[in-house]
Amino acid sequence: MTRRLPVAPSPGPLEEYAARFDDLFGARAQRDGFRRYLEGLLLPAERNKTLTALANTEPVAGAQRKEAQGLQWFLSESGWDEREVHERRLKLLLEEPRTSPDEDGVLVVDEHGDRKWGKHTAHVGRQWLANIGKTENGVVSVSSLWADERVYWPVDLEPYTPSHHFRGGKNDPAFRTKLKIASELVEKAVGRGIPFRAVVADSFYSEDRGFKRSLEGLGVAYVLSLKKSHSWWHAPGTIGALWEAALLAGWRGPEEPGRWEKVVRRFRDGHREDWWALEVEAGPYGTDRAKRAIVVTTDPAALPDLATWYLTTNLPAPGCSERETESEPAPASVTEVVRLYGLRMWVEQSYKQVKHVLGWSDYQVRSDLAIRRHWLLVCLAFSFCWWAYGRLPASPDGPAERPEDDLPPDPTAGEKDGGVLAGDLEGGEGMAGTVGDAVALLEGVLRSAPAGRATSAARTGVFG
Repeated sequence: MTRRLPVAPSPGPLEEYAARFDDLFGARAQRDGFRRYLEGLLLPAERNKTLTALANTEPVAGAQRKEAQGLQWFLSESGWDEREVHERRLKLLLEEPRTSPDEDGVLVVDEHGDRKWGKHTAHVGRQWLANIGKTENGVVSVSSLWADERVYWPVDLEPYTPSHHFRGGKNDPAFRTKLKIASELVEKAVGRGIPFRAVVADSFYSEDRGFKRSLEGLGVAYVLSLKKSHSWWHAPGTIGALWEAALLAGWRGPEEPGRWEKVVRRFRDGHREDWWALEVEAGPYGTDRAKRAIVVTTDPAALPDLATWYLTTNLPAPGCSERETESEPAPASVTEVVRLYGLRMWVEQSYKQVKHVLGWSDYQVRSDLAIRRHWLLVCLAFSFCWWAYGRLPASPDGPAERPEDDLPPDPTAGEKDGGVLAGDLEGGEGMAGTVGDAVALLEGVLRSAPAGRATSAARTGVFG
């Protein structure tokens, strides 16, 4: 067998991480492009993550330099299999103790849209971009995210292709709605054996019966948000909406809450908030029915729009003997349901870290393959941050592995999560500080994370 030629190493532990993918790249140029791309993504956030910036060359004029051309080829034309790289990324996350999933976490499903101009980029079209709240020309991706109170990481992602890209429009066999893509992503996670307590998503998914039926067909529990306007057929003089049930629940204040139950939100910075939850027994919802509905708010009297959740779940209520069977998910209290939906906030953090800081939408390519590869490499850069957590020394001269008692304090003990996770390491030529920027990124994630472990949250009433 021909001996493989070495490539310029990446700085610090990034090289150790990249080396775990080397067997998936058959050419030296591919292994080199893989390292240079990850290094560029991990550079400071004020730099755009365009190909010229990733190659550390000037915009426009630098596009013709060999460094930028090499990354362009690696992304668009090179013959490596992005699916194999994606599976290896997940394998490392599943094997790493600090990122391995457990049954207390959730699988968050959501979509994200980015403005993109022109007509020749794959998946582009004038469509609703939920994250900016308007219809614009852009590209939308649907993704699944695993999360608990410790950590989150992207699992799978798929671009949504508008119907005008297909010969038969919406009737074309190859056309998939966002809801169909979301169902397939959940099926993939189940097929991989990734454990989670429930699928969590916003009201876009809860209003579709087909999506909920697909989850039930997989034997998966869900906690989904409902719109405030959600209602059902009802006889005159009876309750027909969740907000009506909330107003009739007997709230007279914290000392006389009626049927409201207090839950406590404890955040990673140490502060707490008292919220109130109501199990609704009206219409199609109830503890003895296949679907439950829960209203959660900071103010049961006013039900403020920005601080009120309307939730539905198929998790059985405790003590409901008719539903507590081996085929059903384990029962969940009101506090547990609220905790699970609280973990959905990780997806908002994902937009800040994975999709903004690391340049999710900064790609300057048009093909489906190149776009998918860019997204994969962004996910790899973020996954590296968690992989490196615990491996970086506390100081440049410190040991590579950090003892458990030197990790950030448990916020459930009432302490703030402060301190620097690790000192900066010297980078490679032209990439000094790359690993240090990854550390800063991870530190920001930990500061804004929910508090506590899932098991303690379920036990004490704390949720993220």
